[in-house]
Amino acid sequence: MARPRRYDPERRDRIVDAALRVVGRAGIAGLSHRTVAAEADVPLGSTTYHFGSLDELLVAALRRANDNFGRALRESPGLADPAADLAAVLARLIGTWLGGERTGVELEYELYLAALRRPALRPVAAEWAEDVSACLAPRTDPATARAVIALMDGICLQVLLTDGRYDEEYAREMLGRVLGGAAPKG
Repeated sequence: MARPRRYDPERRDRIVDAALRVVGRAGIAGLSHRTVAAEADVPLGSTTYHFGSLDELLVAALRRANDNFGRALRESPGLADPAADLAAVLARLIGTWLGGERTGVELEYELYLAALRRPALRPVAAEWAEDVSACLAPRTDPATARAVIALMDGICLQVLLTDGRYDEEYAREMLGRVLGGAAPKG
């Protein structure tokens, strides 16, 4: 007699969270349906049921990881305040993000950069830039927003790759230079 299916509405989310933990611990090379199933404590068939391929699982994981910084931007009162120094607000947000759990930030960038070799991830990587650009839209023009995103990515990657210390004042100054030529929307 077949066992009844257990109702488990959070299983998909637990699988995505488990994938993030596996990639955080073992890198993308360590990701498999089997390692994720073991980490999530679900049957192997559950991972393949919810995610037909590892790329589908990575897309879901990247989307979840992307939301961390995007949420911080969307919830930042300084970003919505037209009188606030945008460069200072962004530099502070980067500092808060980099000052948190380093493994989490490294994981987000590992997934983001995986799009170089995994075309299925490219639209999700682009979504991150579009989300950040939309957050910046009330304060600057689209071209400047893209330049700001590139600068923020560059600063974050340099800190991560060199195990360097984040210099918030430097970031504020460089962001200010990029934003200085931007005409605020209004």
